[in-house]
Amino acid sequence: MFTCVSLLTGFLCGAFRDRRTLLLENLLLRQQLAVALRTRRQPRVVWHDRLFWVVMQRLCADWRRHLVLVQPETVLRWHRQGWRLFWWWRSRRPMGRPRLPQEVRDLIRRLSEQNRLWGTERIRGELRKLGIAASNGSIRRYRWRPAPRPPSQTWGTFLRTHAHAIWAADLFTVQTLTFRTLYVLFFISHGRRELVHVAVTAHPTAAWVWRQLIEATPWGRQPKYLIRDRDRVYGGDFVPRAQAAGIDTLLTPFRSPKANAVAEPMVRTLRNDCLDHVLVLNERHLRSVLAEYVAYYNADRPHRSLALEPPRPMGRSPATRGAVRSRAILGGLHHSYQRAA
Repeated sequence: MFTCVSLLTGFLCGAFRDRRTLLLENLLLRQQLAVALRTRRQPRVVWHDRLFWVVMQRLCADWRRHLVLVQPETVLRWHRQGWRLFWWWRSRRPMGRPRLPQEVRDLIRRLSEQNRLWGTERIRGELRKLGIAASNGSIRRYRWRPAPRPPSQTWGTFLRTHAHAIWAADLFTVQTLTFRTLYVLFFISHGRRELVHVAVTAHPTAAWVWRQLIEATPWGRQPKYLIRDRDRVYGGDFVPRAQAAGIDTLLTPFRSPKANAVAEPMVRTLRNDCLDHVLVLNERHLRSVLAEYVAYYNADRPHRSLALEPPRPMGRSPATRGAVRSRAILGGLHHSYQRAA
């Protein structure tokens, strides 16, 4: 009933409209019908459809009432996009000064090569005497440049060369099953990312930390530099005592874990690979778990910074034949694989 009334009302209103309005309305509806007929699933509006509606919204004042496929705001957005494209087309001429002729560029190179003590302003003055105008930027772009110096090592190479003499230390906590807090101290080598020493205690003191450093450096095996944070557990006399032993202590800035970029990720590795998957019973249990994991980490676990080799290299080529045997680590949390002899 409502549809019939709407059609009747539209017919009566159309009888009093002029011919131009009726033609525009017919054109608007026919265009949308053509869009709907040429698509199968959903009407797809292409660029000439957008252009049509941008033009018609200028010609027909009542265009919004006949728009069905899209919202009127969409047509207005098309108009703004077309306006930007129009001005982009109008302003497409290249910007900046024209390039210098080839003979002027060759002359700049000749002057700079024959007079290597001349700067940019000096060359610009000589060109000005010859009636040639050139900016400093153009002269710098085309002037002769000496051959590059022999390549030298980068900072990355320098640090890798001295990495074997650098250790890092850090201390972190582990919660036991009975909510007791244990402290883990470890020393790691920058050269091969080897866990040199790991110790556990429930009551860390400066004397205990110093004793762990002594145990980690037997028979003169000690680093040149030791990177650590400013934790008070190291004690006030740690730096001079380490200096007397031939170890320079490098303290990281306050609250700057990224400055200890080898030890801090090692804490995350210990947690993700081991401690987050084990319920620690007591101090003895934690020592046993860490000892087994450290042995696996140093001898078998591939490391990305070492070209997927373990911190302690095997020293021999891997076998290519034989059955693959596995060895469970931490009750099967990890496995180590080798070929049978």
